[in-house]
Amino acid sequence: MRLLLVEDDPDLAQSTKRALESQGWTVDWTARGEPVPHSIRQDPYDLVILDIGLAGIDGFETLRRLRAQGSTTPVLMLTARDAVEDRVRGLEGGADDYLVKPFAVIELVARVRVLTRRAQARSDNALCLGGLRMDLEARRVFVGEQALEVSAREWSVLEFLLGRVGKVVSKEQILQSIAGWDESLSENAIEVYVSRLRAKLEPAGLRIRTVRGFGYLLEVSEAAP
Repeated sequence: MRLLLVEDDPDLAQSTKRALESQGWTVDWTARGEPVPHSIRQDPYDLVILDIGLAGIDGFETLRRLRAQGSTTPVLMLTARDAVEDRVRGLEGGADDYLVKPFAVIELVARVRVLTRRAQARSDNALCLGGLRMDLEARRVFVGEQALEVSAREWSVLEFLLGRVGKVVSKEQILQSIAGWDESLSENAIEVYVSRLRAKLEPAGLRIRTVRGFGYLLEVSEAAP
């Protein structure tokens, strides 16, 4: 799961980021609201944790811009303001939940889980294509009834590709989806993960095709049974 934390207090941001990452989630952090709508457009997140008191445009305006561009990404407002009118304004502006600082980390984690579970609910909690089934709850991959061994990185790349079947995705898009902003990961590494997945997906009748100059396309192979 990938979260975007928008908080201009560096100390609070880092402690919150560490707490969320301890749950196994990828957390990107920015101190300003201006780049958020563009980031969500380019590479959707599962949840935005948005502080109201930001430098530049505040959290309310950031939220307004997000919803104005049609984004339905869940937003948890995080702020020191506890006035009823602020909570109402945030919720009416499109926020999904509201948490007042100071807060207990355990409550933040619980609220994140509830919001993302609600937003990501799928009929059978799985992604399927050809003979492949990706069980999102158990975090296991199957070809027919046979379990497929994949590394954590391969899982992330595969999940990204399965969520964009029929679309060409660039190495940079894959990079951004599986690595935090402060994490070093090269495009050469992406090539390695894709190469490994190609061999593993062949029995499922799937192939990852290279579209020269653009990126990769996951599709059902013509030779698929």
